[in-house]
Amino acid sequence: MSRRRIGFWYRLAAVIAKPPLVVLFKRDWRGMEHIPADGGFITAVNHNSYLDPLSYGHFQYNTGRVPRFLAKAGLFKGSFVGTMLRGTGQIPVYRETTNALDAFRAAVNAIERGECVCFYPEGTLTRDPNGWPMTGKTGAARVALQTKCPVIPVAQWGANELLPPYAKKPDLFPRKTHHVLAGPPVDLSRFYGKEMTPDLLKEATEVIMAAITRLLEEIRGEKAPETPYDPRQERIEQRRRTRAQTGTETGAGAVAEMDAGAVAEMGAEISHEGENSK
Repeated sequence: MSRRRIGFWYRLAAVIAKPPLVVLFKRDWRGMEHIPADGGFITAVNHNSYLDPLSYGHFQYNTGRVPRFLAKAGLFKGSFVGTMLRGTGQIPVYRETTNALDAFRAAVNAIERGECVCFYPEGTLTRDPNGWPMTGKTGAARVALQTKCPVIPVAQWGANELLPPYAKKPDLFPRKTHHVLAGPPVDLSRFYGKEMTPDLLKEATEVIMAAITRLLEEIRGEKAPETPYDPRQERIEQRRRTRAQTGTETGAGAVAEMDAGAVAEMGAEISHEGENSK
């Protein structure tokens, strides 16, 4: 079976990134034996800091199986960062464009060539107040079911203590420990050969996210919430709270001053917003 060679650009990235990472972090890395020695596979990793692509990339580089991350297409344009991303073979993600499917095709092709593709299934930094994994998006599950490749769940913790989600300044002292725990492949065999409906992809994604969360529970020594944080549901609830607050502030007196046409128009708008939130 094939595997990707590390190559010049990845070695250059390691020469640049590893020295500061070694200074910044102590390491508690476990589960490297679960990273396949050959063949294509997916690593599915929780995302809790802007630094963790580097700190996690360090872990996987040391296994000898370098990952191809999915990254926003804008990062690939010009600049030294863009040159490094292109040189190391990372995969650009074009959101809400006609090229949106290119990342899916590139991920499938990479796995079929025997490479590793690293997914952050949450799609963004976690917004859970306590740093637990959120509900996941279905991209990793879709690629996994298309290729039937191994999916290695990975939990990490520590980069978020150096640079918390959405923070602008790092907390350098005391020196932080970067914990990584990779687990055995997630069993998705019960989904093979079935039509990839939204419900099936959602269920497969939940299986992947549950495996990542169990590993993070082991790292942190505590239990995660029974229901993962769902940013989409939170946005819906926030809109409901805003509408309720606006209605209270407006009051019955203001509504009474509206003519019948304005009231009807407002009702239609609220109905339309409700349909869009489903």
